[in-house]
Amino acid sequence: MTFPLSAPMFDMLVLSVIAEEDAYGYQISQIIKRASSSTKDSTLYPILKRLQENLCVEAYDQPFQGRNRKYYTITDAGRQYLTELMDEWSRYRSIVDDIIRGGTDK
Repeated sequence: MTFPLSAPMFDMLVLSVIAEEDAYGYQISQIIKRASSSTKDSTLYPILKRLQENLCVEAYDQPFQGRNRKYYTITDAGRQYLTELMDEWSRYRSIVDDIIRGGTDK
């Protein structure tokens, strides 16, 4: 995609993925790459760490093929933040769509 992803957009995408079901880092990064194929896997981990520090996600280990895999789950605070981000995204998208379709109202 041509359009860069901002920090709030990354937050919204990550939280949206794990709101559906708990997921591990690589799994999340592969889903997010649908929106931004240039995103590196290493970009995700600082985002997950920040979301964890802000109590939006929690992490837990689960055995997988003889080793532990870290899974992330959304918290109630994370769901609230996701709702706020989705509301803001909806308003933003509506304004951009209006402008693209020739809207001149301010």
